[in-house]
Amino acid sequence: METYGKILTIASPLFLLLVLIEKAYGHFARKDSFKAMDMISSLTSGYTNSVKDVLGLSVSILSYEWMVRHWTLYKIESTIWVYIIAFVSLDLTGYLVHRMAHSINFFWNKHAIHHSSEEFNLACALRQSISSFVSLFTIFLLPAALLGVEPKVIAIVAPLHLFAQFWYHTVYIGKMGILEKIIVTPSHHRVHHAINPEYLDKNHGQIFIIWDKLFGTFQEELPDVPPVYGITRPASTWNPIKINFQHLWFLIKDAYRTNSLKDKFRIWFMPTGWRPADVAARFPDKKIEDPYNFEKYAPKTSKPMLVWIWFQFLFTFGMLYYFFGNIAKFGVPNMFVYGGFIYLTIFAYTELMDRNPYALAWEVLKNIIGFALIYQMGDWFGSSAKYPWASAVMMAYFVLSTAVTFYFVWFEIREESKEITLA
Repeated sequence: METYGKILTIASPLFLLLVLIEKAYGHFARKDSFKAMDMISSLTSGYTNSVKDVLGLSVSILSYEWMVRHWTLYKIESTIWVYIIAFVSLDLTGYLVHRMAHSINFFWNKHAIHHSSEEFNLACALRQSISSFVSLFTIFLLPAALLGVEPKVIAIVAPLHLFAQFWYHTVYIGKMGILEKIIVTPSHHRVHHAINPEYLDKNHGQIFIIWDKLFGTFQEELPDVPPVYGITRPASTWNPIKINFQHLWFLIKDAYRTNSLKDKFRIWFMPTGWRPADVAARFPDKKIEDPYNFEKYAPKTSKPMLVWIWFQFLFTFGMLYYFFGNIAKFGVPNMFVYGGFIYLTIFAYTELMDRNPYALAWEVLKNIIGFALIYQMGDWFGSSAKYPWASAVMMAYFVLSTAVTFYFVWFEIREESKEITLA
């Protein structure tokens, strides 16, 4: 936890900087529109995932360490080969798990968040899951275990393998010649994120495109078929916590509503998007039928609200940075309390992004809890030793965020609702 937290103190500002550079390039050089809310939602999703990973909120049914202890057949001694085998094994595992997430209803829930943006950019690379608490597919690392690759090697290579998937989430890099035959490129991954019928559920590779070519899931980006991004059942929210569990909730409702006992069981393991016939007839699905003619999710936002959301986003980044750098000092249960507070903060301000009047209730709840934590601990999670002013800043923030959210809910969102009702 502590080591990964330290890695994130370096990686997080770098990712944020690269996202902003890409946006600036698109805005000034390509004259593309700057979709700030979509970008903030994506980056905020990255917040939630990083908190989950740092806290270690997942377990593995079959641990890699156990596999190495019991199943190693031949131990590779060469340092270079150990790391190469680890990297290739992780990539094959990534391909297989990725393909299953696109193929089976239950597993799609943990991956839908990554595809939920209707834009394709570096920010959407950070839309990662918090809804997977049990790892079922460590078995796919069997090749590395048979060759005796140590767990610590996997632990080192895994973050590098993950971070190496960031760069190709962009529309600003075209085809890359010979590299198109070897590695996953932006062109390959644009296909993967597209909802065009020609592109759906293709190119599952993470670093090497060879897996898709071997297993029949490869599709080249076609010059006359521009990719359209998103998911066929639109998320229609900026709240990443809601998006993470939308598909699961949809499956639960369908399993409850169907009259077929067989369908109540098999819905979880059927191909992604499958629904019981009786439920589909009574509750038609709202899906994008024509990828070239649909309205993207974009609630109108005033400039003052946009400024405020940016403030909330950056303030949360500051709280996260303190968390990543000091998690070892927090201990249990405070590190989980802090992580929960981050989630509540994110839920509150992304509800405001959605123009949900209940954003005020979530904001008030968050700030009451914040005051209570300072009262109980005597300061903000031990910050007074290094930052004597931190608790005062946090309390001022709680007051300010309550007041500002009240203003937007009462004088913007509520008045807008009245106008719609009168119309």
